[in-house]
Amino acid sequence: MASSKTEDPRPVYRIEVAVASEYLPLESDSATDRFVFSYPVTLRNTGTVTARLLSRHWYITDGEGHVQEVRGEGVVGEQPVLEPGGTYTYSSGAMLETPVGSMRGSYQMVAEDGAHFEAEIPVFTLAVRSQLH
Repeated sequence: MASSKTEDPRPVYRIEVAVASEYLPLESDSATDRFVFSYPVTLRNTGTVTARLLSRHWYITDGEGHVQEVRGEGVVGEQPVLEPGGTYTYSSGAMLETPVGSMRGSYQMVAEDGAHFEAEIPVFTLAVRSQLH
């Protein structure tokens, strides 16, 4: 009897996002409540369809709970295309008025078959090391 095991033909739309953050003391000034952070981001296409990043939507929350929303096309002036298994890394930055905060958001993607989907950016912390317990 022949095996009926076949691959699932349905496309999988999945982009994994990994983010780290670093405090930039030389660009910051605690006397004027200016705390600057860089955050490198790596996107990995773990799906089965090539996809292009169209736009981003960030929520930036400072240590007092104030939320700033940022929307825009692409990332660092680019709209990268990720083939299945492909990665894209870029670095950006944020400024807070408090020494601790967080960021989270999503990337709006379009697959080569025209399907639109979102890639979640998990919450990550922005913090001056001396402020963490």
